Amino acid sequence: ILVDSLRGSSTFFIMVLYIHRLHCGYRSGSATEQLTQRIGGDVANQVAGQVAGQVWQAGKQSAHRVFSTYGNIDFLRPYFDVEPWQVRRRLFWSLIPQRPTGEPQPMETELYGPLMLVFTLVAILVYGMKSTEHVVQEGTLMGTAIGISFLYYLGTASLFFLFGYLVNAQISLVQMLSLTGYGLFGPCVTLFVAIVIPTETDTMFYSVWLVLCGLSALRMASVVVSRTYTRNQAMLFSAAIIVMHLLFVLYLHFSYAHLYQAASMPFSPGRVVPQPMAPSIQHRVHETLHPSSKALLHSKIAARLHGGPSTVATLQEMHKAALRAKS
Repeated sequence: ILVDSLRGSSTFFIMVLYIHRLHCGYRSGSATEQLTQRIGGDVANQVAGQVAGQVWQAGKQSAHRVFSTYGNIDFLRPYFDVEPWQVRRRLFWSLIPQRPTGEPQPMETELYGPLMLVFTLVAILVYGMKSTEHVVQEGTLMGTAIGISFLYYLGTASLFFLFGYLVNAQISLVQMLSLTGYGLFGPCVTLFVAIVIPTETDTMFYSVWLVLCGLSALRMASVVVSRTYTRNQAMLFSAAIIVMHLLFVLYLHFSYAHLYQAASMPFSPGRVVPQPMAPSIQHRVHETLHPSSKALLHSKIAARLHGGPSTVATLQEMHKAALRAKS
């Protein structure tokens, strides 16, 4: 190996000459030792340089190969090559469950629509947290919303893919990511309606939740059932998807949108709303009472405004009492 690496260089001929002189008996003591040291040092430096150069070239080629594979946009282009009308059509069909017919239902392999729905969910959660004055102990509202949205999206898609692999479902990871992402269309609409249109009770939320989120969950379940060939395993798989999908929406609603409803209802039950004071009654009270009694009257009116009956009835009653006292 050493001879092959040194062939064609001057060091190779120096070594041959040195071996020939040793064979012929021409050794001169200290001169021979100096020649040996010089030749050994040259060989060691040359070998070290060649090894370092080979290591550098190998690392450079590996890094270039990795960058060419994952840094090339053409590698991701097929997953985002979609038209807007196709996205609208897939959003509509994400709420239309299909009855299994024994044939595998078609599944999409694009990720543009799912990612846009995840970012839409992030925006809805940020709006809900700002409306409820939600306090984050560590981090920011945007970071919390991004973490929750992407954790659910990537976590549940990976979990469903693993479960499908165990039950021998014919679903790839990209198909499961696309199916889970389009399944967020129903939850996004439900949470947006619950935040923007608050009500005294949660009746409207539960109605929209059952309709939209239930349809999206059934759509996901129908697809996985059509691609799972064992009936018992298919039913178990679909039940897990439906339960996790519906419970996630309930968690988001009661964590980030429910307090906003209570704070946004100025006429909620049990809250006393002061009625405006009648100008004519106020003028008559001020003309009838002595100036020293006006301060006491104002304090009583203020006390009644916070927990008493109607303000107009209170003023009328006090006006009659004042007239009787004056007479």
